[in-house]
Amino acid sequence: MTLIKSISGIRGTIGGKSGDGLSPLDVVKFTAAYATWAKENTKKENITIVVGRDARISGPMVDKMVVGTLMGCGVNVINLGLSTTPTTELAVTMEKADGGIILTASHNPKQWNALKLLNNKGEFLSAVDGEKILSIAEDESFIFSEVDHLGTVSDNDTYLQKHVDHVCNLPLVDVEAIKAAEFTVAVDCVNSTGGTYLPALLNALGVKKVIELYCEPNGQFPHNPEPLPENLTEISALIKEQKADVGFVVDPDVDRLAIVNEDGTMFGEEYTLVAVADYILSQQKGNTVSNLSSTRALRDVTEKHGGTYAAGAVGEVNVVSKMKATNAIIGGEGNGGIIYPESHYGRDALVGIGLFLTHLAKSKKSCSQLRATYPEYSISKNKIELTPELDVDQILADIKVKYSNEQINDIDGVKIDFPDRWVHLRKSNTEPIIRIYSEAPNSKEAGELAQKIITDIKEVAGL
Repeated sequence: MTLIKSISGIRGTIGGKSGDGLSPLDVVKFTAAYATWAKENTKKENITIVVGRDARISGPMVDKMVVGTLMGCGVNVINLGLSTTPTTELAVTMEKADGGIILTASHNPKQWNALKLLNNKGEFLSAVDGEKILSIAEDESFIFSEVDHLGTVSDNDTYLQKHVDHVCNLPLVDVEAIKAAEFTVAVDCVNSTGGTYLPALLNALGVKKVIELYCEPNGQFPHNPEPLPENLTEISALIKEQKADVGFVVDPDVDRLAIVNEDGTMFGEEYTLVAVADYILSQQKGNTVSNLSSTRALRDVTEKHGGTYAAGAVGEVNVVSKMKATNAIIGGEGNGGIIYPESHYGRDALVGIGLFLTHLAKSKKSCSQLRATYPEYSISKNKIELTPELDVDQILADIKVKYSNEQINDIDGVKIDFPDRWVHLRKSNTEPIIRIYSEAPNSKEAGELAQKIITDIKEVAGL
């Protein structure tokens, strides 16, 4: 059993003793802490919270506990039922609510669930606010309402259509261009809520034919739900067999978007953001942001269009913060996360699909041909385990000194930028591990760069 408490929420495996997994007691305690924080944060006694969930097997159980606890705290609830993370984020702003809770463990397997927490802007909480909630939960400093002051609940199933309409109405989503292209699109929605949302969106966009794979939202994930190449073999074969123009794959809460080419090859999760940014920047001048571990191709594309690229620390809330600071018009993460401020400050696969299909239609290219227009990079992900007595911070400081002649960014670990490649070192907060992300023009060179840094780490650590 696993229970992980963090500033962005609480996640864990279902079952086990309280404190060992995501037990009913833990769900109630953390929800009550969030409700207490929300009241204090808004300075309002009567507040409204939006709740949505993905299609996990444990979803109905967790949903009932969260909604009941919020009502017990005197909070009025708008319950979206089966929804997506970006839909819930949009609903918070559209309803002028005081916050939101999304019940999803994102790409984790079916035994996991989680409470992801939003502020009244429909955005993930800051580190400061997250720490306050953790403190309230730890101290159990929440008070439940008396009978005359219990909250209410209203079910709202209108947000699928509202989200679809929202995407179709974005100025840079060209429904007529998509319709004229007469695309055949395959989707793999891993039997979660994307199975409802993606076909609805694609039909509204005028896609000629939608081929559905695993679109029944029953929470029985047919394969590892993280949209990585090794998990996408079935849709790859289906695309070739059915002669689809493109394939879209989302994770269970529909905030990450992976694209598969018409020949069954991977567009590359890192390149979802690159392609969408290329289209946005071709229509309007502006800046971009991704996290430190994302591909350099975004910087290349941004500079090609005359914009400025900036990197934020890893984590969606950090990317959003950097986007606001630099007035970025598009940003996100290399895991297929598109953040488009014209829509909202949250990763949104539906927005990504609308923008990408417009780009593909206007390019008059096949998906693989479009992919070939972008700079080629390959990322290697490694880690080195150290003994507990070693000072990981000192090791990172020594590496920073060793490469002081190169461009260094230390806002989140240590990133070393070389002329045509980079390496990013981040320490684990829970174990004596350094994670090593490296990028180079090809996978062989990316792996070699990682091994060189691992050798350097062993040298400065005296191993």
